[in-house]
Amino acid sequence: MPAPRPKLPEGIAACLFDMDGVLTRTATVHAKAWAEAFDALLQRRADEGGPAFVAFDPLTDYTAHVDGKPREDGVRDFLASRDITLPEGGPDDPPDAETVRGVGNAKNVKLLEVLERDGVEVFEGSVRFLHAARDAGLRTAVVSSSANTVAALTSAGLLDLMEERVDGTTIASEGIPGKPAPDTFLLAAKRLGLTAKECAVFEDALAGVEAGRAGDFGWVVGVDRAGQREALLERGADIVVDDLAELLP
Repeated sequence: MPAPRPKLPEGIAACLFDMDGVLTRTATVHAKAWAEAFDALLQRRADEGGPAFVAFDPLTDYTAHVDGKPREDGVRDFLASRDITLPEGGPDDPPDAETVRGVGNAKNVKLLEVLERDGVEVFEGSVRFLHAARDAGLRTAVVSSSANTVAALTSAGLLDLMEERVDGTTIASEGIPGKPAPDTFLLAAKRLGLTAKECAVFEDALAGVEAGRAGDFGWVVGVDRAGQREALLERGADIVVDDLAELLP
């Protein structure tokens, strides 16, 4: 007999989880890696006679421009906020290359260093919810823009709890747009053999909530990790919680 069902609407058969900020406490790690990558570029430009150096803000800039987005989109969007346009470059650009791919690779180098050194923290309430969902017979998938999803979930001991995975490597191999477009979530639902209406989306990023609403999913849960409850609701969350433990039976 299935265990008690989490507090989800009737008709929901699967849970589609963002990773960073929902399952794993890696947003601060990502923000730090972004700051180091962007600040190196901004400082070089200032030293060469460009605009005065203004550091990347790991809270406001991260939330507004890069949170939840594919790496290259985050690079473009933040630099656009500083009126900087870089050539795209190629996937093998070195971390000091002044290209979109180069800055993205610089961020990835910093992120992997921190993951290797410190591992990954998890949100205990989310882990409890994930186990409860599995015990109740709900399907599960992770939908993340990160290209390091497997490494992070393996470090956190959560990879085996996911039936399907759509992440940064999937985005690149399938040629689909990342969040706020709904395509990644729609692909996860398709791989589970379900419709969007049968799936609940769990997101902490504004772009991710927008993606869940754009895909017309059955329920969009905003997880407020950054004091943006109203913004999550405005972008399309059906409900906003501080922790997924609030939805346990």
